[in-house]
Amino acid sequence: MKALKFVISALALLGLVGIAAADTKITYKSAKSTSSYYQMAVEIAEAMKQGSGGAVIVTVEESQGSVQNVMEVIGRTNNYVFTTPPVLIKLARGGKAMFDGKSNPRFDEIRALFPIPSLTMHFVMSKSSGVTSFEEMAGKTILIGKGSFGAREGAKYLKLFGLENEVKLAEVELSNAVPALKNGQIDGFVTAGSFPAPNVIEAAASAGASVISLSDDQVKASKRTRLIIPAGTYAGQMEDIVTTSLPVVAFTTSDMDDETAYMLTKTYWENKKVLGAAAKWWDGVSLQMLENILTDIHPGAKKYYDEVGAQLAAHH
Repeated sequence: MKALKFVISALALLGLVGIAAADTKITYKSAKSTSSYYQMAVEIAEAMKQGSGGAVIVTVEESQGSVQNVMEVIGRTNNYVFTTPPVLIKLARGGKAMFDGKSNPRFDEIRALFPIPSLTMHFVMSKSSGVTSFEEMAGKTILIGKGSFGAREGAKYLKLFGLENEVKLAEVELSNAVPALKNGQIDGFVTAGSFPAPNVIEAAASAGASVISLSDDQVKASKRTRLIIPAGTYAGQMEDIVTTSLPVVAFTTSDMDDETAYMLTKTYWENKKVLGAAAKWWDGVSLQMLENILTDIHPGAKKYYDEVGAQLAAHH
């Protein structure tokens, strides 16, 4: 809460104000309330309120995950904002994978606004487990959760690295990962929150847990983007951690008017440095991450990107 108060105060002092129609209400569909992405949503909501002088009110809604966020486009109208990896928009439009048999013309109305911190894979192991590599995880009890991106990725990585039948999967909610780690119920857990992830901060500080680093071959096999978590990010972390990530973007639909989309995008980028002073995950976001957007950008957002000279792809 101190961090959020700092953000609010700083925004007010700096007068980073965007203009939008009075009483503009935005619904921001995020993630589970215990996740880093929900915390980011709250921080963005406060930034938008302050940046608009109170004219824009963002209501943050909890979600079970990115797929739900995309599916809700079907029944949502007006100013619906949601977060999801860009690849899910392409899959939804094509009726593929988790969207097989669920095609809907509303998916063609989805438009991108701005990138937010990427999903970052964390394979967290307790100090008592003695595990420092994937090879050493055999015979250990691991919590990967259920239904989330992190759970699906965790299962995928265990299979890729020959551990699918070598570890015991714990029947514990991911929200209870740190207590379960501390009391010895599990040896480790997998989470995909952007770094620094709150549950990993707690696990490292209170239980001496550490994060496994991937080899270059393992990163390549994952078919995800290589990412470095700098030394010192977590308590006791003396070296950089090599892991993988998946881009995440804030989207809306063509229902949102250009003025509102422009204001949201402008306020976000102009306040990002202030947000980063309170929460370090914002520091990793840059305009270069626009290249991760695989589909259309909202015209209102494009107006801002044109103003700042950002490079956009032809499909944007």
